Amino acid sequence: MELTALSWNLFHGRDYPPDPALRTWRSRLLRIEERNETHVQVNRDLIEEFAAMLASWEWDVALLQECPPRFAEPLARACGAEWHRALTSRNSLGPLRGLLARQNPDLIASGEGGSNLTLVRVPGRLGGIAERREIAIHEGEPERRAMAFVRTASGVCVANLHATNDWPKLAAEDVVKAARAALQWAAGSPLIFGGDLNLRPGKQPRIFERLREEFGLAPPTAPDAIDHILCRGLEVLEPPERWPAERRELDLDGRRLRLSDHAPVQARFVAAEPRELRN
Repeated sequence: MELTALSWNLFHGRDYPPDPALRTWRSRLLRIEERNETHVQVNRDLIEEFAAMLASWEWDVALLQECPPRFAEPLARACGAEWHRALTSRNSLGPLRGLLARQNPDLIASGEGGSNLTLVRVPGRLGGIAERREIAIHEGEPERRAMAFVRTASGVCVANLHATNDWPKLAAEDVVKAARAALQWAAGSPLIFGGDLNLRPGKQPRIFERLREEFGLAPPTAPDAIDHILCRGLEVLEPPERWPAERRELDLDGRRLRLSDHAPVQARFVAAEPRELRN
């Protein structure tokens, strides 16, 4: 059975034009649209655009980080997917935060709250979600981190993590703790372990060596990448690769709207058929 996994940090449902001159305080405070010859910066709710883009791509399981909690059901519905969400940080008074974010997404930014959202397409190769789990990976400063874990009906397990940002030592601790929990829960079943790990193999090679040697999780995306899709117990058909920026852009009145400040990462694997996994 071949399957495609996608990992994408949604930047809290916001756009991110390549020209910094478009990311103005005027737009952030007054919601004024900024344009240059090629791109546009908008400050409005983009849930429909994210849903349409995700629905148009081919994947079996999607690991999403910095996903506004209110995006979960609309994204799953648009993609024909089952979902599992693990809340991360800034989620107190969630309805109020969501209301403010709909009014001015760029001003509230990450203050809306975040989650790790896993989508599994149904009907599909993985057969939907058979088990859902989550674990708090880090509590306290600088902010809460959690891992979402699912076991699919096919037997393939998926762990979705957003590790601590700008603190490499804490990020490495997050990743090791999450990997240990994910392997324990997978209990020998094939495992996809990915997300925004906030660690670069070129700068923090030892943690990726440990993931490979101690946990059997590999390969990372690229030496300078922070978004990764690692696996154990699966054959790698196409190693994880970042998409070019153009693939997350939409046409908008003759210009381009670029969603998120992260490029999606995609990998393709081969897993044993469900009946083989049970033997």
